[in-house]
Amino acid sequence: MANHKSAIKRIRQTKTRNAKNRLQHKTTRNAIKALKETTIKKEAEKLFTNVTSLLDKLAKNNVIHKNKSANLKSKLSKHINSLKAVKKSKSKTKSS
Repeated sequence: MANHKSAIKRIRQTKTRNAKNRLQHKTTRNAIKALKETTIKKEAEKLFTNVTSLLDKLAKNNVIHKNKSANLKSKLSKHINSLKAVKKSKSKTKSS
């Protein structure tokens, strides 16, 4: 156990930061998983903006490396581009 006041304070700070980082990281992983499971392009694009924001925040705070963030964003954008856009089909009727 730490003997100095400053060391005790550092332990407290580390615990709270660790808990916050773990929560943010897990939230981001769940968001990525939801995006990968999406098959509708519009929904995927909405989710993608949220996921990129989360990834950028994690990279900024050194929770994950900035290159890992970039790689994940690249893979997710490829996934979105591979999805087919759902087109609304108009019924064409000829008037006689």
